Amino acid sequence: MRSKTLVLAAIVALSAGLAGPATASATGPRLEGSRTCAHDARFTCSTLTVPLDHRGRTPGTVKLQVATANNVTAPKGVLLFLTGGPGQPGVPFSTKLFDRMPEVFENHRLVMIDQRGTGANALDCPELQAQVGSSDIEPPTRGAVDGCTAALGDKARFYGSDSTIADLDLLRRALGARKMVVDGVSYGSFTAARYAIAHPGNVSKVILDSVLPHHATVEQSLYLQGLTATARVLRSACAKPPACGFDPAEDLAWLVRNRDTAAGVALFDMIVTYEFVDPSYRDPSAMGTDLITALHTARAGDTAKLDSLLRNLASGGDPLASFSAGLHAATLCADMRFPWGDAGTPGFVREPLLKLAEKRLGTRDTWPFSPAVATGLGFIRTCLPWPAEPPNSNPGGKLPDVPVLLLNGDHDLSTPMEWAYAEAKVAPRGKVVIVEGAAHSIQNREQGDAGRKAVAEFLAG
Repeated sequence: MRSKTLVLAAIVALSAGLAGPATASATGPRLEGSRTCAHDARFTCSTLTVPLDHRGRTPGTVKLQVATANNVTAPKGVLLFLTGGPGQPGVPFSTKLFDRMPEVFENHRLVMIDQRGTGANALDCPELQAQVGSSDIEPPTRGAVDGCTAALGDKARFYGSDSTIADLDLLRRALGARKMVVDGVSYGSFTAARYAIAHPGNVSKVILDSVLPHHATVEQSLYLQGLTATARVLRSACAKPPACGFDPAEDLAWLVRNRDTAAGVALFDMIVTYEFVDPSYRDPSAMGTDLITALHTARAGDTAKLDSLLRNLASGGDPLASFSAGLHAATLCADMRFPWGDAGTPGFVREPLLKLAEKRLGTRDTWPFSPAVATGLGFIRTCLPWPAEPPNSNPGGKLPDVPVLLLNGDHDLSTPMEWAYAEAKVAPRGKVVIVEGAAHSIQNREQGDAGRKAVAEFLAG
């Protein structure tokens, strides 16, 4: 989900089923061109070549960059950390993750991969990149979307999560890992759960951090849980000593009612971005003002603080090497489910069905925002004009009967904790850990260590 540059890392961990790593087949997928990684000598960098089309109907290959830690004989095998967004590469994040969880990587071999369409081979849509960058919420112009679909052409359909999941199993085989601990953060949790469902015999444990439920729904594309969770999060922040003495959710609702839809969307985009800067929502040193004060003074008529936040936290312009907006769009439009249906729905019926869905939304479905904000978000406005194409799969049902750890911050609005509890209902051996006061991406960004300790204990068990 929401991913600012160098902020969201999604994590997928592969762990060998035996005490040591197995040997990859000489005739199967291989890691080639091994060399010391330029960014960190503790890692070896190599290339995994995968089919463009795993069904074999369209020729071509994709070369994926991989970084593997040099502790080849780690007693608990391989852990592959997979970044999210979707749109982030993986290899550049290996140092940060390795250093943040030394107790985990003392016994596991960290492996990271640039998923197809990211990193050195990132899908490039310059206008979309400039307008929205890594935001799910900022709506692009129709011209930016059309320019992206023209640039990607027919290959766009090969960049959904189904293709990535197939890539991951080729990587598992190339690494010689028999069982995998699948650990995903943000959109990586979606991919991790999907991998576990597609290959239940290849996983021993699953970690889902900042959870996006694996079964795509209309509610997800409309961000309904995130919109409504905003009131809970702001009120929780305001109740911390010293208490604010007013209701920040009412302030926000007033601003949304008294501004147009575009301004309401911009407010939500800014608030979701703000959590990466200040998960307390109340630190005035973070951006020259805190969010709750900015909302309150704006309602009173002084918009200077709020205008400053909107300006300084505006989306767009992320470097292509750090995040691909083109890959983000191609994946989401193939994976998600919308008020008009899926990626295969003809374009001419999408707008009428979207308008009908907006009329059916009640105040409680989106408050403190409005139904018009829900249907004006970037998820919707990017995929509404996206060309019809075969949709990716959308498995329902339960996760495999293996231990599952679900991590979330209670101040997370990018992937609200309500999603973690929803996914836990389909995890037969699931355990939910909510980190108080934390926002998005526990393993990567938590200011304390409660969440990372939970991960270490889970993997040590």
